[in-house]
Amino acid sequence: MSIVDPRAWFPDFYTNPVIAMLSEVPRWTISGCLADDLGDPGGPKSTRKAPIDMRQLLDGADPSGRRLRGAWSLDDLCLVTLEELTERMPNAANVAYYLRAQTDGVLVIDIEPDCPAELSAELLALPEVVYAELSMSGRGFHVIAPIPANFRDLPVAAGKRVLREEHGWYEILLDHWVTFTRRPVPEGVPTVAPGLASAPAEQRLTSVAEVYAALAEKARACAAVASTIRTTLEVPDIAMAERIVKQTITVVEPRLKTIEDFHGDTSRWEFSVLNALYREMLGHLAQHINFGLSYSASDKAWLLYQAAVQVLPARPKHNERRNGRQYLLDRAAAMIAGRQPHADRT
Repeated sequence: MSIVDPRAWFPDFYTNPVIAMLSEVPRWTISGCLADDLGDPGGPKSTRKAPIDMRQLLDGADPSGRRLRGAWSLDDLCLVTLEELTERMPNAANVAYYLRAQTDGVLVIDIEPDCPAELSAELLALPEVVYAELSMSGRGFHVIAPIPANFRDLPVAAGKRVLREEHGWYEILLDHWVTFTRRPVPEGVPTVAPGLASAPAEQRLTSVAEVYAALAEKARACAAVASTIRTTLEVPDIAMAERIVKQTITVVEPRLKTIEDFHGDTSRWEFSVLNALYREMLGHLAQHINFGLSYSASDKAWLLYQAAVQVLPARPKHNERRNGRQYLLDRAAAMIAGRQPHADRT
């Protein structure tokens, strides 16, 4: 039997100084398929990809072997060093790391497959980049760079773990999982069309600090907009609420995009769902407003929230709070605030 040596297969990854530095931190595992529900042993099982509990897998913590367990703790209770992972699972298809930018001193720019080629090229060519690779799809990229000097001068909204570009073309990961393929970016990729590479120099991205500043400022502005919608602590008594929510869901749910349309990005998918629900809800609200009813911004936020929780699968992040309220209620408020005049945000 031949000996598998991932260091020989992926030398650019394993010999990279930054990867070597992170390799000693016990926050490594692999991303694998987990069964969402064991259900009937003879029936179908739905699966999802997620970081797994590496300790359980390596040490046999689940003797039954019935299922892989997701990583439930971001330390050595579930995770291992890259050295141990490499030695004990040399044939792993990927390696996943939980990044903490403030602690690790680096951030990751995750470039999506639909990012325009010229923009991808600019991000890959940033002078601070210390490592770059192809993403899981083979059409996107992961870029590692040191946290910029303005990182602490421009703190983002509390609890913000990812900073997203407005079109969703790329994002900066600050406190998040990164699944490394370890595959280097081929020479000449991304391919930039001849007329697209000639943008004026002042319009090009020239540093990680510049990229971070733009996204951090936008995140702070979005958080500020969300806070302009004042919502009640409890669900208010809203006229025709149940009917509006039901009508909205009935129309929207069959035509919603799936999370696969967003390459597994749950946050982007949830934003798309909220947007679709709100666009449909506006029509139903207008019908009732024509009959003399009125709905405040707070009412609209609660209605959108109630529709969202019936459509979106629950996840731990939904238990978090933003601006003193449930995460999804705050996202609903932010969406409404961004789509109406300042004077109506009450």
